[in-house]
Amino acid sequence: MPTSKILAKVKSSGVVTAEDALAARRIVYGDDGGISPDEIEMLFRIDEAAKTADPSWSALVVEAGVDFIVHQEMPQGYISETNADWLIQRISADDMVKTATELELAVKVLEAAQASPERLVAFALHQVEVAVVEGKGPLASGHDLQPGRVSRTEAALVRRILYAFGGHAGVSITRAEAEVLFNINDASAEADNDPEWTDLFVKAIANCIMAASGYQAPAREVALAQEKWLDSPSPGVGGFLARMAAGGLSGVLDAYTAPAGVDWQARHALVQGGMRVAEAVSEDEAGWLADRIGRDGTMHENERALLRFIGEESHQVHPSLRDLIEKAA
Repeated sequence: MPTSKILAKVKSSGVVTAEDALAARRIVYGDDGGISPDEIEMLFRIDEAAKTADPSWSALVVEAGVDFIVHQEMPQGYISETNADWLIQRISADDMVKTATELELAVKVLEAAQASPERLVAFALHQVEVAVVEGKGPLASGHDLQPGRVSRTEAALVRRILYAFGGHAGVSITRAEAEVLFNINDASAEADNDPEWTDLFVKAIANCIMAASGYQAPAREVALAQEKWLDSPSPGVGGFLARMAAGGLSGVLDAYTAPAGVDWQARHALVQGGMRVAEAVSEDEAGWLADRIGRDGTMHENERALLRFIGEESHQVHPSLRDLIEKAA
């Protein structure tokens, strides 16, 4: 069955069956000529026409999309600005992704590519922001998600997107990423968010500040790794912050100040050799953070946690942050 007939059938029924997915797979992967732009276009059109689809269909669209965009289009293994713009324009309307399958494709592309434009990760993060702030988009549709609250599902997706991003060597969290995280945090500040969100928010913003202030940042999966103590039975943000104060984040700084496996004598030599200078929060980053925290007129609990962390772990704090840190104490 040609894909045009599958499209007509799905437009009529609203359903993509496993048989449809298998037929489309045979067409797309049935020759040695690679995946053509027309074949990818037909997959998108079928996906957007469907109201329900067998899981094998979503798997096909994501697999074929990654093969086409990452492994086939030039430069192979990388996402160019042109290819990122094409993907965003094709799968979105009014900057909102059209289907859950296309959102998964965007994230999978980030995971598969060796490097991607920052615009693509900002687009993916924006989808979570829209779901949290407005309760709109495919992430919110068909799921038990509450507008204004970050569930474990959304926090895990944000963590996954941040892990996947290959720009800037995939190391420090960028200012653009941090802005989206603050937007999500502001919109959900009064909600009973999943504790994973607090863990991710504090670590990600601290990573952004530290890297911009001269720290040698670890890989993202190290800097943002979820702590096992998050599974402690203590409920809510209050329980999370109590565990954090007891030492949950005290080891985070170690990843920034010395290579793994260095002995204490070598570590001391690094500090004496100038590492302490790098531990200062820079004027530019301090100004941005002070403005960003005060932008909505309220200091939220996650922001207090972040300021306490910076105040305790940074040897030098810029004057523009001192008052905020004192208020957060």
